[in-house]
Amino acid sequence: MPAPDVAALLSELERSEPDYAEHARSAIDWLTGGEPLETITELNMCEFLWYTLPTKVSGDRPAIARALASLLRLGGLERYAALCLSSTTAQILRTYTRSGEDAGMAAYQSALDATGVLPPDVPELRWSSIMGPEELGAHGACSAALELAIVSGELTAGSPERQTLTRHWLTTPRPELGGDNWLHRVQGERLNRWVLGRGTAWRELAQPFEVRLHAPIPAPAEDHLEALRWLLEQGRRQGGVPLTQRHNLARSVLAESPWSGAELAAVREVAQGQMGALRRAGRRLVITSIGERLFHDRDLLWEAAAAALLAPASGEHGFRASAREVALMLLADGSPADRDRVASVIDCEEWQTSEVDASLAELGRRLDAFGLRRAGRLTSAGRSAALAALRSHALRPRQYVNMG
Repeated sequence: MPAPDVAALLSELERSEPDYAEHARSAIDWLTGGEPLETITELNMCEFLWYTLPTKVSGDRPAIARALASLLRLGGLERYAALCLSSTTAQILRTYTRSGEDAGMAAYQSALDATGVLPPDVPELRWSSIMGPEELGAHGACSAALELAIVSGELTAGSPERQTLTRHWLTTPRPELGGDNWLHRVQGERLNRWVLGRGTAWRELAQPFEVRLHAPIPAPAEDHLEALRWLLEQGRRQGGVPLTQRHNLARSVLAESPWSGAELAAVREVAQGQMGALRRAGRRLVITSIGERLFHDRDLLWEAAAAALLAPASGEHGFRASAREVALMLLADGSPADRDRVASVIDCEEWQTSEVDASLAELGRRLDAFGLRRAGRLTSAGRSAALAALRSHALRPRQYVNMG
């Protein structure tokens, strides 16, 4: 059955409830943007009622919600009409009015989480808070699938199976996408944004990597990350890794290790600081739950270690991370990653060259900690790690500054 015509419904509402007609017209324009009623989802409704209405629409907001309910009821959308008239909607609107936008936003987010229709993060994809068109499409499609499953009784709002359904919806080829899947579309969009987003010199260097980074970079067949695995194994022992009074690795640890103290200190710094795989407990270094998962999954360990090459150090800003990205692109191509070359790509000022030096030194420490370069050049595993790090960084979700 075709969806009811909005204009016809508005005409009917003008006859039956004339006081509501103008409110309803305004609300439906905001809600659908001129699209048919059949395109509305529960996520659309929640976002309109609990965010757009109280922050962007002027007038008597409870009355607008009631008018929209009348219009939706005329169109046979009883469930969405009930949401307009729900105690949750009334309470959120009151919260915005009485306690301000921050409190209202918190109430909105809490209520939205409780519906179960917000697609959860999955191992393959963490959702952005700033989405491009492809990611918006994927997010909306996954939300609609979750809504249908919850309404049909297949899932509950709090079911862990929501993640399974989201993964399935993201990775299954879709006829409407020409046989492609939503995950590929989102990743392609993020890669393209990464390539194009930072000036001409950056684009020229990054462009060839758009194809090279499209597929996951597998872990090398040969041995790799031996020092990291060794230190994680020590952290799993009863009592963990002994430390000195100054919290350095104890001499007994260094005597047992085939690596130098400087090498192990660098491994520890990355494993503890960027990877969260180890933590200090008094004068002991012990493995974390994250470290346990990494220790038992070589592919996951590879991905985490590669991503750590570009992870920010404590208090570090994005400029240094950008310098390391440029350096990894140059090194992956077999080119020298000297200060002048890196600085020319990121177009830094003279006074910022010390920041570039610090960034390159930090990258060198991490590469050496994982045994990924020799004589200043990447090993075969190092080149793979550089590509894996770049891919992880390019595909990271876009977030507002205050959201991390």
